[in-house]
Amino acid sequence: MKRVIKAIARWLAAPWRRVKQHRYTDAEAASMPRMELPNDKLLPLVRQYVAQGEKVIISVKGYSMRPFLEHLRDRVKLAPWTELLVGDAVLAEIAPGRFVLHRIIEINGEQLTLMGDGNVRGTEHCTKADVCGVVTEYLRPNGHVLLASDRKLQRKIRIWRRLLPIRRWLLFIYRTSV
Repeated sequence: MKRVIKAIARWLAAPWRRVKQHRYTDAEAASMPRMELPNDKLLPLVRQYVAQGEKVIISVKGYSMRPFLEHLRDRVKLAPWTELLVGDAVLAEIAPGRFVLHRIIEINGEQLTLMGDGNVRGTEHCTKADVCGVVTEYLRPNGHVLLASDRKLQRKIRIWRRLLPIRRWLLFIYRTSV
């Protein structure tokens, strides 16, 4: 347990060690024009394309998936799902016109319980039919692609879920260092 806590502390303190060094800088991406659509217009289209079997890449908006995904820095690739597992990040419509990109923390038959990695309490509930797509890849601005099925990432996600009682303080440290 002591090794796990040390590893998490190193992982969370890493941004302090590279304050001046921006790991995710890409001059070409920064110079490209950016067009943003409001979520209420974009996400129904994303749902439609994923339902047709397409893979869709969207930018992450919001801070509820910290520390794994950062607001307007990271993008995710969404794909149709065949099987949903605890720990999967999914785009789901939890109410008409209200979409969230959160992680599945519990599955009871057709009912799913979702929670953002950056949330310390509060969950959302939906059915499997409300899931628009599952995250298959995490895309960083420097071109680095991290597969959602990566064993190392899955282990970090499991550890992060177990740290829920102290997540508030860990997120505070992370926010002050980013």
